[in-house]
Amino acid sequence: MSDQPVPFDGSTDFVKYTIRGRPRKILRLFLLAILRVVLRMRVVNAGRAPDDGVLVVSNHLHNADPVLTTIAYPYPIHYMAKKEAFRFPLFRLVLRWAGAFPVDRGKADRTAIRRAEAALARGIAVGMYPEGTRSVTLALASAHAGVGLLALRNDVPILPVVVTGTERLPFNGAKGRAQESVPMPNPGHKGIRILFGDPFRIPREIDGRKVTAEEATDRMMIEIAKLLPPDYRGVYADRIAQPTTSS
Repeated sequence: MSDQPVPFDGSTDFVKYTIRGRPRKILRLFLLAILRVVLRMRVVNAGRAPDDGVLVVSNHLHNADPVLTTIAYPYPIHYMAKKEAFRFPLFRLVLRWAGAFPVDRGKADRTAIRRAEAALARGIAVGMYPEGTRSVTLALASAHAGVGLLALRNDVPILPVVVTGTERLPFNGAKGRAQESVPMPNPGHKGIRILFGDPFRIPREIDGRKVTAEEATDRMMIEIAKLLPPDYRGVYADRIAQPTTSS
């Protein structure tokens, strides 16, 4: 893959078929009120989210994570979601209404990459899960370098967001059944919590040396780990005390 952004043909309309503006604000407040009661969902520090193009990175525990994070996010956010989720007409309608777009996780999906880069260029937040899929262990697993490459190529702010408590929800597919054999982590709270961190940037060079995609991704994951309770930090648990790349 080139280190330059892939041109986008402009055929995707980022506004058509997606909910935005006042209707979105009203619907968001309505859904947040319901989720506070039904799932005891709390959103913390949402005011830290920029109102322009930012790459939102998060841990991933449950199929519901992108939906709940989209509701929690104060501005339109377009999530890169697995293409399998778009197979069912009703799900496809809801996902596209929220701005989500499909990605083929089995290959380097250039169409999804172009879509993400075009959204970022237009000042729209893009959500991604650096691990690529839901965690079976319920703690952070090693992330893929693709998200780091996307951040470097487009020079956009990174916003870490963490979700805890969704691992207790039903209907999580095969991953959920695998998680049943794993000790349940202690989130330190009841219900679901979505916590926003501080946005940061990753420099393209340090002391004249280009930052690699792997290094950029590691920086993101370390920032995510810092926001998570200890039981969720996984393979990055021993790294959050180490100095990270200066922004």
